[in-house]
Amino acid sequence: MERMPQFDLRRPASIAEAAALLAAEPGARLLAGGTDLLPKMRRGIERPPVLVDLGAVRDISRIDYADAGLALGAGVTLSQLAMDGRIVHHHRAIAEAARSVAGPGHRSAATIGGNLCLDTRCVFYNQSEWWRATNHYCLKLGGDVCHVAPQGSHCHAAFCGDLAPALLVLGASVELCASRGARVIPLSDLYRDDGVAHLTLEPDEVLVRVLVPARSPALVSGYRKARARGAIDFPLAGVACAVVARNGVLAELKVALTGTNSRPILLTGTEALVGRVIDEATLSALGKLVQKQASPMRTTVTQSNYRRQVAAALAQRLVCELAGYEPSAARASMS
Repeated sequence: MERMPQFDLRRPASIAEAAALLAAEPGARLLAGGTDLLPKMRRGIERPPVLVDLGAVRDISRIDYADAGLALGAGVTLSQLAMDGRIVHHHRAIAEAARSVAGPGHRSAATIGGNLCLDTRCVFYNQSEWWRATNHYCLKLGGDVCHVAPQGSHCHAAFCGDLAPALLVLGASVELCASRGARVIPLSDLYRDDGVAHLTLEPDEVLVRVLVPARSPALVSGYRKARARGAIDFPLAGVACAVVARNGVLAELKVALTGTNSRPILLTGTEALVGRVIDEATLSALGKLVQKQASPMRTTVTQSNYRRQVAAALAQRLVCELAGYEPSAARASMS
């Protein structure tokens, strides 16, 4: 780690003031928990001239329940999410995703907004300054070659936030506030498939809250991820599923992935599995859908094809678990 670069610290009292600061200060960055941004500053990856600390903005740290659904303030910590009894009971995927992030100390500081806006990661990018300089930097920062795919012109750094897939399968949207006004967009529209610029946020926009619509009581959800170590590590592949099953038949299925692409993805084609009996053939079809849409590259020390296969197996196992289906044939198909 290097010495922290110099910066000016601003502490707005409201979201409107924060948005105005972002508009007035080119290159300014928002600071909430800082669990991703501050290490990158110490590595020389980020050198923002101004940090806009949201710690004094209190109205983004609330969890609100209503008949229309759930509203999560962007400043709510991952510890709050993981321990909230109503979220654990009604939105299990959210609680499980929050609980899976890093360690307890990180979760007590890290926020919903920070996790959703997490920078993409790559083994050639998240390194010290001297290491990156020795490798002539990379396409994401300072260089003109993607070391993952040197013949191309596209950055393949992977998005590794855990909350996004859990919220995607629950149909979440996000409220954004800028100096010129506010807007609400589907969570999926917050991202683009670009490792360098994977967020569609305008420079002065602040993610204020996440809106999760009310769902059928029959819907159950969950989140699982594979990582090199049982704690701390980012996902090599993460999968969220939302399932409604009746008498062994899929009535609803949503699946989302993280850690494999430059953006979190809500799987397409799962509607073709609705109405089918949960059996080996259905699980095999699900696995093929995941493997076709997951696009892991050599952004970690783990083989890309391994991560693709793990994502498929996680999805199959999680659907079986949520649907209460555990025949030997299903276990054999995922072994």
